[in-house]
Amino acid sequence: MVKHVAAGFTSPLAGEMMRFLDHKRVLGRRFDTEEGALRLFDRYLVEQGVGTMDGVTAPVIDAFVASRPRHRPRSFNHLVGVLRRLFHWLVAREVIDCSPVRCPTRRASNPRIPFILAPDEARRLLQLAAGLPEVPGTVVRGRTYHAVFAVLYGLGLRVGEVCRLNLEDLDRERQLLAIRETKFGKTRLVPFGPRVGKTLDGYLALRRARGERLEGDAPLFSVGAGRRLRRQQIGRVFRRLRPDLGLLLPLGASPPRVHDLRHSFAVRALLRWYRTGIDPTQRLLQLSTFLGHVQPESTAVYLTITSELLRVAGSRFEEYASPLVKEVRR
Repeated sequence: MVKHVAAGFTSPLAGEMMRFLDHKRVLGRRFDTEEGALRLFDRYLVEQGVGTMDGVTAPVIDAFVASRPRHRPRSFNHLVGVLRRLFHWLVAREVIDCSPVRCPTRRASNPRIPFILAPDEARRLLQLAAGLPEVPGTVVRGRTYHAVFAVLYGLGLRVGEVCRLNLEDLDRERQLLAIRETKFGKTRLVPFGPRVGKTLDGYLALRRARGERLEGDAPLFSVGAGRRLRRQQIGRVFRRLRPDLGLLLPLGASPPRVHDLRHSFAVRALLRWYRTGIDPTQRLLQLSTFLGHVQPESTAVYLTITSELLRVAGSRFEEYASPLVKEVRR
């Protein structure tokens, strides 16, 4: 596993923060966003002139949290949760007697309803992506985003995972993608079918024809000069194409985000199981592994109830219940 170095902490908690991060990463956690939150806290302590660990009091922590406005409950709770875990760890190691974190978490508002793209809507997205014009400093821009969205929708990968893919992670002989050092510091192999394989072959052949170096640690997806795509770029292009998809939003649904392609993959998998007579509960662990989740409970977040899913599940129940009803009526 790649060792992360948390250098640059300078507050009285610097050493403890570094040891806390090392501890979490030894357990297989990436803790990148958590490190960012701790760096903000570290810098705040220095700016406020807090010179000792005893000076890190509940009012200081409250003032820090107030200085970092978080309008979304999830974002606010994440910041407070990082601090709470740090100080609980210090208590467990008997570095301090009790945690100074007193901030209550905020109640989450109604969760956002993801938009599930149907296959014809996904095909429209791919067509629009393929037609994207070049902009200064880019090459094969349309074909790049066409391939990116095909992988996101067809394999349910995280956007960050797609950005980190290298040429060496593509195994065409075995039809596998190696997803390395992902969200929980894990690596997994994701199989793909002939459609995704054909898309990747065509895309790489186009780049190869332009004389690009396509080997080793070169990024699998690039819009020019070997530059790796960033999540913000992919999200920005998706938002630009969204109005041209002609989508009808269900009541209560938000405009689709690029992450909804991952939701769509999970729901389409569930639909296929229902239609082919497979018990979804017997396959949830497989889907969880495919998506790179540590626990199947995390996968359940992606299984959004849709009208199509309710209709198919209802038909399945009717097939099950009909013989029982006939037996009762006899």
